[in-house]
Amino acid sequence: MIPRFVVVPAIPIKTASGRRGIRLHTGLAPMGFNLYDNQDKQRMKAHYGTRLEAQAECEKLNI
Repeated sequence: MIPRFVVVPAIPIKTASGRRGIRLHTGLAPMGFNLYDNQDKQRMKAHYGTRLEAQAECEKLNI
């Protein structure tokens, strides 16, 4: 059985981008983690800075 809530990486936000030599740096900054609701098929609004925080909340919700 698939758990209802799972931890997923947060969608990165855009930051300043630049070119260094021949490589292009897109300027995407990771934001942490979100919870994904498998039943409603959507990300939850809550944001967690570390995977451990997100996993703890996920376990509470899956009970």
